[in-house]
Amino acid sequence: MKMEQNEVITLLQALVAVPSPYFKEEQIMALVNDWFISNGFKPVVHDYHEDQVTDFHGKNLIVTLQGSQPGPTICFNGHLDSVQLSSGWTKDPYAGDREGDRLYGLGALDMKSGCAATMIALKAFKAQHQDFKGKIISTYVSVEEGPYGMGTNALIEEGLLEGVDISIVTEPSAGFTHKPFPVVCLGARGGYGLEIEFFGKAAHAALPSEGVSAALDAAKVVAALEDVEYRVDPHLGTGAACVVGLESDGGACSVPDYAKIKLFWHIVVGENEDTIREEIEKAIDRASIRSTWKINFREAPSEGSKGFMPFTVSETQPMVAKFLKSIKQTLDTDYEIDYFQSIGDFNYLGTRLNAPTIIFGPSGGNFHGPDEYVDIESVVQTAQVIYQYLVDTLSIDH
Repeated sequence: MKMEQNEVITLLQALVAVPSPYFKEEQIMALVNDWFISNGFKPVVHDYHEDQVTDFHGKNLIVTLQGSQPGPTICFNGHLDSVQLSSGWTKDPYAGDREGDRLYGLGALDMKSGCAATMIALKAFKAQHQDFKGKIISTYVSVEEGPYGMGTNALIEEGLLEGVDISIVTEPSAGFTHKPFPVVCLGARGGYGLEIEFFGKAAHAALPSEGVSAALDAAKVVAALEDVEYRVDPHLGTGAACVVGLESDGGACSVPDYAKIKLFWHIVVGENEDTIREEIEKAIDRASIRSTWKINFREAPSEGSKGFMPFTVSETQPMVAKFLKSIKQTLDTDYEIDYFQSIGDFNYLGTRLNAPTIIFGPSGGNFHGPDEYVDIESVVQTAQVIYQYLVDTLSIDH
């Protein structure tokens, strides 16, 4: 079924027009809720409260379609929040300006376009298939760009995604991998946020040998982290330890007795909190420091949200293979299989639901930066593939 490009553009421009930085998604949730209601759906606003760390009250939107016959449960997942507005924009970040096949706007690529694609596909499927087998759960979540993937984490922990047979996250797989559309990501690296604290001994800066410089020891460990022996995964490659912050201050003229390194550590399958700790301890041994030290993984709302675990899925898994076939059938072109190098809600879905998760979405550029844009035709084609997959998987005639 051919999706109307003008309908996709109109919806995407409406989504882009609403500022929705993480923690401030109420307005865009209301817009999407109203859109579904006006198109004959019965969306449910899911309220959640993260009361362990942030004390944040958030909202997700859940759209459920239930077939009359037994069949698989398909979950769609997309986030309606964006990153904060950065400097350097030459376009109006909320106008949805078009230049050729590009539509510009904050969140246009990451990932209001993917949300628009599932919305349009669901509208078309509902109109054409009053009766079907199985179940569709389409989720539009908050605070994906913020800490802990809080919206999707709440859906999982409250049991709202139980029984899902496959999750499809319409993050911009082509845009993120910098490869031509269509690209299907069959997994992603995971990661943890953590810090290493160093405790030295203060002394006068004129006599540094009488103290123990926590700053110097932290620097030695940063250098030693360059020599981590990362595990190699045939699909995900290797992990990466990135120093994202350094903190130390000896005042006007003192040896600093405290320092802190902040890290984000990407991991591949087989690595976890324990393997990260092991590698840090090895780096500290190599650095031959004098300070005492402590490793702290970031505080999290729950056990499941402490880190983002890596995952891969097989292209021969039946539900995945059917999706790949739907791409071929819809677009009559070859697709490329790749793997996400960073983290997202797909990590939670891919490791906590005991069901495969795939990432498939539009192409574009400049995500998380100025003049973000999405390629319009890739949004239309994403919607067409989603629609065709629903027909191939849930239609009673298939």
